[in-house]
Amino acid sequence: MHSSHSPLLKSWLAGLFLAVATVCSLQAENKSQVPVNQAVLAYKVTLTDLLRIDIYQEEDLRTMSRVDAKGNINLPLVGEVHVSGLTVSEAQKAVENAYRDGRFLRSPQVTINIESYASREVSIQGQVRSPGRYPLPIETNMTVIELVTKAGGFTDTAKGTAVRITRITPEGKKQVFTIDVDSLLKGKDKASISDNALILQPGDIVFVDERII
Repeated sequence: MHSSHSPLLKSWLAGLFLAVATVCSLQAENKSQVPVNQAVLAYKVTLTDLLRIDIYQEEDLRTMSRVDAKGNINLPLVGEVHVSGLTVSEAQKAVENAYRDGRFLRSPQVTINIESYASREVSIQGQVRSPGRYPLPIETNMTVIELVTKAGGFTDTAKGTAVRITRITPEGKKQVFTIDVDSLLKGKDKASISDNALILQPGDIVFVDERII
């Protein structure tokens, strides 16, 4: 009896092992994909990004639209929707609201994918060791402190206590921030500095003045 059941038992155990291995593999794959999805949803849409907009079970409304100079995309039925400066997750909700508020769809489920990204660069000039243009990562944010580090750090005559960031908003308004990067590099409290100033946006120009000796 032992010899007749042994092949069946081995076959059953082999099948069980394969099933468990497959489940573990899928779980590991899903875990590795979560941060990527979160990063994509947290990405902030900017001018000239090309977006693909899909609406669940509404294939006729699928479209591709590039973010125009006003920060809008153009969609079937609803027309322009402002998305520049929004995260992908927020942009999806904005599109859903547009179709819902216009009474075109009752419960739209929108998915937005970035088909091509706008040029994402910042410039740092003045008293740093390697001035120039630097690409912004898509998956994460870059702070002015990280940019100074990438640019080789301050020169000996840099005025690190008053680094200027010039930014043009999606609405075309000019903003200028002045940050004491020296204190931040030394680990001093940065509670008074807003994340909006610390985190760089595409097109930002950072300038480090020369210190008067």
